[in-house]
Amino acid sequence: MDPLGARSQFVEVQNLPTWDQPQGVQDEVDGENFLMEEDDQLTNQLYSLESPFPFRQDINSKIVLFNGDVALLNCTAIINTSNETLTDKNPVSDSIHRYSGPELRDELLKLKGCRTGEAKMTEGFNLAARFIIHTVGPKYKAKYRTAAESSLYSCYRNVMQLAKEHAMASVGFCVVSTVKRGYPLEDATHIALRTVRRFLENHGENIETVVFAVSDVEEPVYRKLMPLYYPRSKKEERIGLPLLPADIGNAEGEPVVLERQIRIAEKPGNLEDNLREISSDLGLVGSHAFARMEGDVDKQRKLILQGQMSDAAQQKQHQRNYNRWLCRARAEDLSDIAALKALYQTGVDLCGRTVMVVVGRNIPVTLIDMEKALLYFIHVMDHITVKEYVMVYFHTLTGEHNHLDTDFLKKLYDIVDAKFKKNLRAFYFVHPTFRSKVSTWFFTTFSVSGLKEKVHHIENLQQLFTCILPEQIDIPPFVLEYDSRVSIQCFTKIIQLSIEDKGRYT
Repeated sequence: MDPLGARSQFVEVQNLPTWDQPQGVQDEVDGENFLMEEDDQLTNQLYSLESPFPFRQDINSKIVLFNGDVALLNCTAIINTSNETLTDKNPVSDSIHRYSGPELRDELLKLKGCRTGEAKMTEGFNLAARFIIHTVGPKYKAKYRTAAESSLYSCYRNVMQLAKEHAMASVGFCVVSTVKRGYPLEDATHIALRTVRRFLENHGENIETVVFAVSDVEEPVYRKLMPLYYPRSKKEERIGLPLLPADIGNAEGEPVVLERQIRIAEKPGNLEDNLREISSDLGLVGSHAFARMEGDVDKQRKLILQGQMSDAAQQKQHQRNYNRWLCRARAEDLSDIAALKALYQTGVDLCGRTVMVVVGRNIPVTLIDMEKALLYFIHVMDHITVKEYVMVYFHTLTGEHNHLDTDFLKKLYDIVDAKFKKNLRAFYFVHPTFRSKVSTWFFTTFSVSGLKEKVHHIENLQQLFTCILPEQIDIPPFVLEYDSRVSIQCFTKIIQLSIEDKGRYT
């Protein structure tokens, strides 16, 4: 903590100039170098073309280019670039660890690593940022350039997805591909800028600020390429158009791999040619993962129903089924479910376990696609459940249209991975009604096993605060208001009863 009266070392993102604002002489020089004089013929051609990254004042106002240490940004979350074991030694990671304190290293050990292209989240501890999102950039080799591009895209996309899911207002990016990993800076910058741009276009309505924190070496590259993806005028948009690379990705900014696209022949050709192609392709069968898929799925289901499949085989079948749901959850647009803010991560309980909150009143069961709600739950919870966690369910002021039926809950419980059940240490049911207590008892007694002893009915927030400190949980205002009102009513009733008892004995 800074000494009283001392100037804070942390940087308020609200005070930084956004990309749509003039930023002094440097911008004017860059603009003059970038917006060169064109001949009339080229100008006419450019006027007739439409840029894939048109001038958008609303998007530019969310972008900040900051020359400085990402660890000092006062954002909702900052990004840490690391390796698969989350122990990388690089300037960005070292600075984040130095300012966040030793607790971060202990927390990272619990995550048990992170795969290339994925993103995992921890608290910010002593940082000004509330969260740190850790991601692993690819090692670059020219021979495997396509794979590296896809992985780097996944880094930025998964970070932005986490920011959206957790309703983050601001995100501070470092340059994810470190020098140690050998990724060409200019190539990496193209992917970073276009991926963030596409996400803001398609899903970023609630994200207010994205900061690109760069070094002295990285800043000139970012200043050169940012006008291509975030043009600040129609003229800048036109001049940047011929400078865009050939591969600008798909609608989400993801690199397009032509070899993986389905191609349909212009003419069917004759049967002999087609058979010759098929027979040559069959020679490749068995050399890749898809060819090693086990047996007949229908046969396996039949064996399960007949009780003839071993426990190990059933677990394997269940894992495959969960992985299919997880793939769907990662592929689908679940922004409408995320906007309900019915499920979110908050702080930790007294034992240091992650706290996940479910707000029952925010789930309009009769109005939404419950299968998408199930997919959203899987998507958000998958990386949380790798370690111990607790859940807090606010049943406060829920109506008939908010009640989750037992069939849905049973389906959810049957689908989720074993880690969901194993690492759930407690389920706090806040403000239960008599009906909900009865329903919960029946569900945990007859429908599922191993859950009953983890459910705790919490009558008021003071009782909840004995397990989770108030500063570690974000409670909706209507829940606070209701709890305060009920507490006053109970206190008033107790006083009245005590007065009546005194009157009875006098």
